[in-house]
Amino acid sequence: MDFLYAQSSSDSSFLSFLPFILMVMVIYFLMLRPQMKQQKERKKMLENLKKGDKIITSGGIYGTIAGFKGNNSIVILDIDKNVTIKISKSAISGSQSIDEKKD
Repeated sequence: MDFLYAQSSSDSSFLSFLPFILMVMVIYFLMLRPQMKQQKERKKMLENLKKGDKIITSGGIYGTIAGFKGNNSIVILDIDKNVTIKISKSAISGSQSIDEKKD
């Protein structure tokens, strides 16, 4: 008889962990997985930047890429005639062509 009680207690311990396992799965599929996908898309966008692309920075500055410096980690951005700035590649938030398609 003791053997049967031991089995039922192990089943109940598994059932007590089941809600925790389900919560972890929900968090993964609703929060972590979409965030990882978004990070991959951003990384791909930053890697595919080239001279002449129109971009927007995280500070809201629109411009055209005039070139790169420092192993492509610094972007030279044309804002207007005779106005260029240097920004970090990580400060680029998106491409203007992508943003225009959303509107």
